[in-house]
Amino acid sequence: MSSASPSESSRRRAELLSELVAINSVNPGHAGERSGPGGEQAVAEWLASRTEGLGAAVTVDEVEPGRPNVYASFQGSSDRLVAVDVHLDTVGVEHMEGDPFDGRIEDGRVYGRGSVDTKATLAVLLGLLDDVANGEADLDASLLLVGTVGEEFGGLPGAHRFKDWLTDAGRRLDSLVVAEPTMCAPVHGHKGGMGMEITVHGHAAHSSKPHLGANAITAAARVVLALHQEHEKLVAQEPSTAMGTGTLSVTEIGGGRARNIIPDECRLYAGRRVAPGEDPYRIFDELAAVAKAAAAPLEATVELVNGRASGAFYQDPDSDLIKGLATIAGSSPELATYGSNALAYGEVVDHLVVFGPGSIDQAHQAVEWVEVAELDRAHAVYRTWLTTADR
Repeated sequence: MSSASPSESSRRRAELLSELVAINSVNPGHAGERSGPGGEQAVAEWLASRTEGLGAAVTVDEVEPGRPNVYASFQGSSDRLVAVDVHLDTVGVEHMEGDPFDGRIEDGRVYGRGSVDTKATLAVLLGLLDDVANGEADLDASLLLVGTVGEEFGGLPGAHRFKDWLTDAGRRLDSLVVAEPTMCAPVHGHKGGMGMEITVHGHAAHSSKPHLGANAITAAARVVLALHQEHEKLVAQEPSTAMGTGTLSVTEIGGGRARNIIPDECRLYAGRRVAPGEDPYRIFDELAAVAKAAAAPLEATVELVNGRASGAFYQDPDSDLIKGLATIAGSSPELATYGSNALAYGEVVDHLVVFGPGSIDQAHQAVEWVEVAELDRAHAVYRTWLTTADR
């Protein structure tokens, strides 16, 4: 069968992405009036059906009620086993301009929520697998195309479930690509993360007699300042890698019941970015002690958000996978400031990279888009990496 023309192939990728954008998959933690309750069920069902039609062995793995991962396995001709993880959820749409799910194709771009973050990679890979099914190319590597839930909020439950699925099956991957918009530059590292929910416990009283109460907000203010001092110590250190030092930020605070009541409770959220070589669980213990000491004589409880923390993701930029993708794409290895599902996979893969079309600058915006030319570029990279020569 003859191959489609480059322009026709490009058009089909853009239309496939438009179809994906039209499927609302807002993370439930970002849901609002415009999105409804959100969730990945509809796009997961679409992906399972589409990949089964392309000949994949498909597993639908429910991570949480109504929130399934999808694992689609395509057999290649070599012994290589590689995977590409594309998170199925998107951020919210309440701040977006126009219809966030219209998926319009205009001026060489595809618009809508998820167009760049990160349904673009899914459209590229499905287009390539269409080529394979139509006899236009052969898979060299056996490919596991993975759709995961919960990347944008909730502690990466889909990624951790996929890791456990691989472990339970006794499978280890040669290479794993985590899809994010990187302008087709292989990202070989980003910081890990740890979140703390701190509650300072005081005692209520009439505000005319504050001495009869114990002001939780006042104590919480001391906690905020103490944590900021820890941040200042961090950034004053010499970093061990080009990724820089860890950072610490208090980004949420809330407390008080009424203007004439001494507050008996104040809640804080602090996020700690974790640099390579740091132990996030040790960091949690140390910062919990700092927070409790600063709140004294009031008591403070400190909880680890989602019950887990992640060390940094870091690969040698001279590794075969990083160098190989950079050569194919005509790009250079980079580091990222954001986090990704790569934080979950260190134990189940030999070579790990974050890679995909489009720019992170367009992600989460009121107007989200990806250049069709970036889809074409990513297609060329994946075709070279995953397939043998055209028939």
